[in-house]
Amino acid sequence: MANEKYILGVDIGTTSVKACIISHSTRQIVSRQVKDTRAGGVPSELGVEGNKQDAPTILSALYYCISRLSRDMLRSVTHIGICGQMHGVMLWDGEAIANVAARQAENTASGGLTDQRLEVPPGSVSSVYTWQDSRCSPEFLKSLPKPQASHLKLSSGYGCATLFWKQRYQPQKLQSSPHNRAGTVQDFIVTLLCGLPHAIMSVQNAASWGYFDSEAMSWETDLLAENDFPVHLLPPKVIQSGSIAGNLVNSWYGIPAGTPIGAALGDLPCSVFATLVSNTDAVMNVSTSAQLAFVMPEGFRPLPLSEQESPDASSKQFYSGPVQYFPYFGGKYLSVAASLNGGNVLAAYVAALQRWVGELSGGKHGVPQAKVWECILKLGEAEEGSSSSLKIHPILFGERHCPEERASVVGIGPSSLGLGPITQALCAGLVDNIHSMMSKEELISCGIKRLLGVGSALTRNKVLQSCVKEKYGCKEGEDTGDAPHLEVVFTSGGDAAFGAALAML
Repeated sequence: MANEKYILGVDIGTTSVKACIISHSTRQIVSRQVKDTRAGGVPSELGVEGNKQDAPTILSALYYCISRLSRDMLRSVTHIGICGQMHGVMLWDGEAIANVAARQAENTASGGLTDQRLEVPPGSVSSVYTWQDSRCSPEFLKSLPKPQASHLKLSSGYGCATLFWKQRYQPQKLQSSPHNRAGTVQDFIVTLLCGLPHAIMSVQNAASWGYFDSEAMSWETDLLAENDFPVHLLPPKVIQSGSIAGNLVNSWYGIPAGTPIGAALGDLPCSVFATLVSNTDAVMNVSTSAQLAFVMPEGFRPLPLSEQESPDASSKQFYSGPVQYFPYFGGKYLSVAASLNGGNVLAAYVAALQRWVGELSGGKHGVPQAKVWECILKLGEAEEGSSSSLKIHPILFGERHCPEERASVVGIGPSSLGLGPITQALCAGLVDNIHSMMSKEELISCGIKRLLGVGSALTRNKVLQSCVKEKYGCKEGEDTGDAPHLEVVFTSGGDAAFGAALAML
């Protein structure tokens, strides 16, 4: 339609960038692009304990996606919504980044620039310290001040924890650096496109950093300043999710200058927002990591962390386990069981098999990754319905509520050493781990009637799907009668970029 208007949605994920265009009138995706970032592997002074990504590489993946969307549709984009990986942090030179878009506008006006890429000056940005960064040991976290107004516990990989670590162990590097602004990588991209002097953060991303009171919409600056935290790096303005942070400084791949851009959002809330049909739905998202979430009732307000250790009887059930509550949309909260172990565990398993083949052949032979995936999933499916004593507790990357715990295997027998039984046990273990954090019974007691399964690691893996049905749904041929049960449905929804776009409607 000639007069159709569109919204651009972007998701800056851990392993890929996704972009989509949705129609105002139909609220459906009309164009989409995906690009693996391949931004990991940035050397860390901490070795495997550090997890850093290259910001310019992430930007290149973003530009690739936008450049391959319909130019005609981009010209009719009225709003831009951007979300991305939560908790992480990057730093930048505020003045240098604020001037990038302005300089591009001047060059374009003078006819000297046709490229739409916003290139950041060398040295003006740090690496992205992701949510997977484990530099903050349990001992280090215990040495930090306990949040008072915030309702979320601090974990390694959270923005404020990482900045505390850098202030304590790399103070000279932090103080002498030209990087005087901080935010998540998606905050940085909004700042870059809008030419802002500093990040304007959404409550979703601010809460994910720690030390943020999501009800008062403020940082715990006094507490942080008393403990030598670099308070000047905190984004000074935090706004409600779905609010506008700024406007596009210059025409970008055909999108008109002045187009409003929302404050960057968290990928989990956006994924849930894109998937939920009813408030009686819960969403299980298994991608790099895994989350199980549902929307809490209107009016629910989480207790500050200082009050959670001794809640009254009516509130005790909400704070007795690893479940946390993250800001959603419209003043509501998500109840979330967030596991650090999901598709990344399966990917590590595949990489190990590839490595073993190389080692066994003395480096002479290799197996393509796609072939390994095809083989293990086929063998795993063949194990469905069979009994095995093999049990895998696949906590390869620990968990936020038990950071020092690692994977274990029990019940190994002669018949369980094949790839089929191992794949089956690995998938079952991942689901068992999520279930231990938020069980089927807990979901039903909260009024949940349906579980929607999304995420690339789940929708492509029938073995994992069978395990989810076994644990959360009805067993094959089981008659539940009048007993409460969950309907389990796997869907192609859960696209966080789609959710980011919808949030701008």
